[in-house]
Amino acid sequence: MNAGLHIRPAVHLVAALCVVLLSGCASSFDLKPVESAPFLERAVTQVEDDVRVTAAVPDKKETRELFGISLYKKGVQPVWIEIENMTDQPVGFLPFSVDADYHTPLEIASLTRSDEKRQEAEQQLFRNSVNLWVAPGETRSGFIFTNADEGTKAFNVDLFNEERNWAFTFFISVPGLAVDHYDVDFQAIYSEDEVTHYTDAAAFIAALEALPCCVVDSKDENTGDPLNIVIIGEPQDLYYAVIRAGWDETEAVTAASGWKTAASFFTGGAYRYSPVSSLYLFGRKQDVALQRIRENIHERNHFRLWRAPMTFMGETVWVGQISRDIGVRFTRKTITTHKIDPDVDETREFLVENLAYNQVMQKFAYVGGVGEAPIDAPRQNLTGDPYFTDGLRVVLWVAPELTSLDDIEYLDWATP
Repeated sequence: MNAGLHIRPAVHLVAALCVVLLSGCASSFDLKPVESAPFLERAVTQVEDDVRVTAAVPDKKETRELFGISLYKKGVQPVWIEIENMTDQPVGFLPFSVDADYHTPLEIASLTRSDEKRQEAEQQLFRNSVNLWVAPGETRSGFIFTNADEGTKAFNVDLFNEERNWAFTFFISVPGLAVDHYDVDFQAIYSEDEVTHYTDAAAFIAALEALPCCVVDSKDENTGDPLNIVIIGEPQDLYYAVIRAGWDETEAVTAASGWKTAASFFTGGAYRYSPVSSLYLFGRKQDVALQRIRENIHERNHFRLWRAPMTFMGETVWVGQISRDIGVRFTRKTITTHKIDPDVDETREFLVENLAYNQVMQKFAYVGGVGEAPIDAPRQNLTGDPYFTDGLRVVLWVAPELTSLDDIEYLDWATP
């Protein structure tokens, strides 16, 4: 949501959404006591201008124990939210901000197999549903039933009153998914004397253009996909930007993720967290891999990032490779490998548009360093897929503050 959006006219619409569960009202639905539930140990709290919001997400096992049914198997993930209003005015809550396709409490009650228990659950859930206002000095808490996400659960909690809006963004790790970058200590990758700190733009541009053109294999013998993106921002800001823009984490390559990948390959289904193969830069495999799937595993955009041994104006610099999958095939060396769209510049520009339209990009520029490869004389990546490029890499600045399209700054370093 645009932080500057005036939402007072939506008050009547908000009142119509009062069926969302915002207090612990589902005891007849076999809801166990929440106060001592283990998942609250992972709760995250944010405070801004006399409003405190705490959120936590139970995993599959915890959800089963709380509600008595396997909501995750139904594609439903409960998110527990507590809102404390320390202002002198009522504060309104927008459940749409948590998940635009959230499930109502009565939908959840309908999952109960017993007709008698279902009727009781429906009556209790409806009777105890509260409106979406938190009065001055009051605290309300309860569950919002969202669509299931594995790994990190990312969501917004948007609040408002007559004078202003609040926009809280949460990233909560939910046990159960072996995300590939969870064990990476980004600050420990380099010692201080290995990092070059740039403050002069010309020197920084020269350093970016002097980086390798492409990723390499594990033996550092063959070059592959072009390193066509640079992102500037701290790890939390980077994470905020890509998750808000709809990118998913990727699972580590394990036997379990291999079976899920194989199943998706043969059925043509979607696997949001499918592993990506390891490519190398700076003597190590990627630090982070993210992807956006489409209808099935054969079609996805994905990119890899490495923390670079440099900063610019005090901010962390990441170098990466982005490509668009148009096919997947099995190989002897890895579980799967991707067949990429040869027009890698198009996928590079997709990332620019994606971050811009989600208001998480502050400015951008282009630099050289990849090396031109025309369409009639393409290069090949490590798996033999051809690609062509204008030879530039895009430089993107991300930050936690939302930036409208009109306010994005373009730096004329190079012209694609």
